[in-house]
Amino acid sequence: MTQAHPPLRAPEPGSRPPTLRQRIGRHVLLSLVLVWGLGSAVVLGVGNHFVAEAFDRALLDDAHALAAHVRGAEAAPADGGSALHLDLTPRELGLLRFDQSETVWFAIYGLDGALVAGDAELVPGGLPPGNGAHTFSHLVRDGRELRRVSLRIDGPQPYTVVMAQTTAERTQLLRRLLVYSGLAQLWLLVVLGSRLLRGIERDLQPLTDLQDAMDRRDAADLQPLPAALAQGAATHEVQRLGEALDALLQRVQQGLEAQREFAGNVAHELRTPLAGIRAQAAHALAQGDPAVWRSELEGIAQAEQRASRTVDQLLALARVAESRIALPLQAVALHALVREVLLRHLPRADGLGIDLGAEGLDAPLEVRGNPALLEGILNNLLDNAQRYGRGAPPRITVALGRENGFARLCVTDNGPGVDPALARQLQQRWAQGEPGQQLGLGVGLGLSIVARYAQLMGGRLALEPAPGGGLAACVWLPLAGSEAA
Repeated sequence: MTQAHPPLRAPEPGSRPPTLRQRIGRHVLLSLVLVWGLGSAVVLGVGNHFVAEAFDRALLDDAHALAAHVRGAEAAPADGGSALHLDLTPRELGLLRFDQSETVWFAIYGLDGALVAGDAELVPGGLPPGNGAHTFSHLVRDGRELRRVSLRIDGPQPYTVVMAQTTAERTQLLRRLLVYSGLAQLWLLVVLGSRLLRGIERDLQPLTDLQDAMDRRDAADLQPLPAALAQGAATHEVQRLGEALDALLQRVQQGLEAQREFAGNVAHELRTPLAGIRAQAAHALAQGDPAVWRSELEGIAQAEQRASRTVDQLLALARVAESRIALPLQAVALHALVREVLLRHLPRADGLGIDLGAEGLDAPLEVRGNPALLEGILNNLLDNAQRYGRGAPPRITVALGRENGFARLCVTDNGPGVDPALARQLQQRWAQGEPGQQLGLGVGLGLSIVARYAQLMGGRLALEPAPGGGLAACVWLPLAGSEAA
């Protein structure tokens, strides 16, 4: 059981969706802000690491420098105390503790943990923990955070040098690094964002120009877009959009032209028979002789038949023009279809005194085509031959055969024929030969319909002189199952 999807909600009155520029600009600026935040965090982490490393190295160097002034006796004292002492004068100790922005403490401990020199409060409870040559640690003293290093000196009389200093300077330096790098990144963010927004505006300008060009157009203007719009497209997608719009306009224009042509053809071709019908009706109404009425009514019936035939042909051409989609084709027994159509045309041929015959209908012959189009081809060819093939006596032959993987359907008459130079021209709309113009029968649509039907099924029409005089209208159609099909 399928679940019904909720209907799409229409936008609220007065609300407008964001423009493409706003959406792209929003995404770009948001990405830049995120990158700026991540960059600042990376700068803060990396800066903290290297600033701490630099200050720790300086603190360790001071510890080494202080250790260089520790002196020891050649022999241990008899009372077991420490023989270590610090070889620095009070003035030198003042210089050691001096720093412009930090407070420095130091302490020297012997192997037994006894204080040799310095500040006893620096290491509460004795020697600081640590097994390596030097160890860094943090210490809080008097509410201030200290960075401490413990340097172990091995020798005849091992000792440990401890130095510590406040962290205000390194914190201030890290803060300045973060501020300056953040401001620099923010400036770069503003420059890059403005440049990207200008680039987005420039790249989307062809879309705006395209929209303006379409808005300014009249409903009847279906000409292609100006070449300047296509040449000014900044991206391939915008150029393809312009090409798609041009193709759509071209298809719409072709459809409108086909409709206008059909309407114009109908109006033009029906004007004459309708005028004749109107004149004959007026003439009959002005007469009192029933014989004249009968004669005019017969003329009106003939004019109506000609008008109906013209409308049918025009509708057939319109359907052919619209059939640009794939035409469904199938295997059709051409010999059986030709036999059925000939049986329907026999009464009319007998009434006109035409000898209608057939050849090659006994052998099965299958083509790949459309039954309705095949019947239309044969109906038009037979109608054309019955109207123009006026030999003495009139004779029409329908022949079937095979030739180079194609089925060959020929309708031959013994009429006046056509000039070979006009054979191709007669397959166009409204084209008539001299005999057709003299007889005033038809409007030159039948052969164009046959040619188009044959083309839709992968075949072709050819007009050839018939042996002994007349015209042979031959259609080649692909055989069912052949490579041509």
